[in-house]
Amino acid sequence: MSTSNSNDRLFARYFIETAFPLEQAAATMAGEQSTGTFLRVPGETEELREKFAARVESIVEGLPTVEPSLPGSGTPANWDGVRRTAQVTLSWPLHNIGPSLPNLLATVAGNLSELRAFSGLKLLDLTLPPAFLTRYQGPQFGVAGTREVTGVYGRPLIGTIIKPSVGMVPTQTAEQVRVLAEAGVDFIKDDELQSDGPRCPFVERTSAVLAVLREIFDRTGRKVMYAANVTGELDEMLSRHDHLVSHGGTCAMISIHSVGLPAMTAFRKHSQLVIHGHRNGWGMMGRSPALGMSFVAAQKLWRLAGVDHLHVNGLQNKFCESDESVIASARECLTPMFAPPNPGCEIMPVFSSGQSARQAPGTYAAIGTTDLIFAAGGGILGHPMGAAAGVRSLQQAWDAAAAGMALGEYAASHPELAAALATFGA
Repeated sequence: MSTSNSNDRLFARYFIETAFPLEQAAATMAGEQSTGTFLRVPGETEELREKFAARVESIVEGLPTVEPSLPGSGTPANWDGVRRTAQVTLSWPLHNIGPSLPNLLATVAGNLSELRAFSGLKLLDLTLPPAFLTRYQGPQFGVAGTREVTGVYGRPLIGTIIKPSVGMVPTQTAEQVRVLAEAGVDFIKDDELQSDGPRCPFVERTSAVLAVLREIFDRTGRKVMYAANVTGELDEMLSRHDHLVSHGGTCAMISIHSVGLPAMTAFRKHSQLVIHGHRNGWGMMGRSPALGMSFVAAQKLWRLAGVDHLHVNGLQNKFCESDESVIASARECLTPMFAPPNPGCEIMPVFSSGQSARQAPGTYAAIGTTDLIFAAGGGILGHPMGAAAGVRSLQQAWDAAAAGMALGEYAASHPELAAALATFGA
C-alpha cells in the first residue's frame, strides 16, 4: 500500500470484481466516497476536487471471473464480456473527516458495496495516520499489561469458557469457576450468550465468581483473570464495570459488534479493566470473499477504540475460517499500527473454537510467539483425566512447541498430554 503523504491521508485497500473497465470502476469508488456523485454538480470545482477528492493510488489486476459473485450488478454498454478483478487502493485527505472512527467507517465503506458497477467489493486493509492517537486511547493493557495483571510470563495464557453457556445459576457458575481455577487455568470467560438474564443475573453471578477467585488468590497467590460479559446499553456497561472494580475484577468482556465503536470508545475512557473483545457475529461481515471487510482491516478500528484482547478463531476450528486467515488476523493484532515513536497498540490475540493440545505446535510455528490466549472448552473440561489434567496437557503442548519437540515425543513422559492426544487426535 502506498504511504505517500501518510501523515495526512487515510488509505484503504479493496478487492473488487466488476464488468466495467478497472480505471472507471476505481474512479467511481473514489467519487462516490468523496466529492462526486453520478454526475458533475455545480460547486464541484477543480479546486474543491483537488483539496477533498479521494485519490486512486493503485490498481493491481487479478484473474477474471465468469459468474458474478453477488446479485444485482450491472454491465456497461458494449461490454466485452470480461468480468475483471483487482486490488484497488484509495486514499483520502485526513481533513475530510478528521480523526473520527465512525466517520472513517462511513468514508471507507459507506455505500460502496451497493454500487451496481460491482459484483464484488470487500475492504481488505486500512492504513491510518497517527493523528488518530490524538483522539483515541487505544489499548490500556494489551500484551504487557495482561501479563502483569495475571502474572503469567513466558507462555500463553491458558483459558477456557464457562459451559454450558446458559442455564446455570450464579452458585453453579461460581462452582465451575472454582474447579477451573483450582485446575490451574489462567483465564476464564463468560460465554457471549450469558449476560444479565433472570436465571443468572450479572451482579449475583460476578459477585459469586469473584469471591471464589479472591479466596483462591489469598490461598495460592494465583491471579486468575475472569472476563465477565458486560455487554449491554452503555449505562449498563459502565455500571457493570464499576461493580467488577469494586469486587476486585480485572477484566470485562464485550461483544464488540453488538455495541459498536462509539460505545466501545466511551467504555474505554471510563475503564480500569482489561477489555476482552469478542467478535461474535463476525461471519456476517467477513465470511464472503466478495463482500464485507477483512478482519485485518476491522481489528485496527477496535484496537484504536481500546480493546486489549480480540478473538481470532483458531487453527482447525469448528467454523469455516481457514488457518491462513486465522494466522493473518493473529499476526496483525501483534503488529504495530504506527511507526515509532507512536504507540504500537499491539493487543493479545485469542485463539478459540475447537482448540486442544494438538493445535499448539502449528499455532506456535505460524506466529512465533507465546503472546496469546489459548482458550479451550472441551479441550480442558473434556479431558479424560479431568479439568486439571486438561490444563496441564495444554501447558505441556506449548512447552513442547516452544522447545521444538514433537508432541508424541513429549507425551511419552507427560501422561496428561498423551491422554489429550489420544482423545482429541494427534
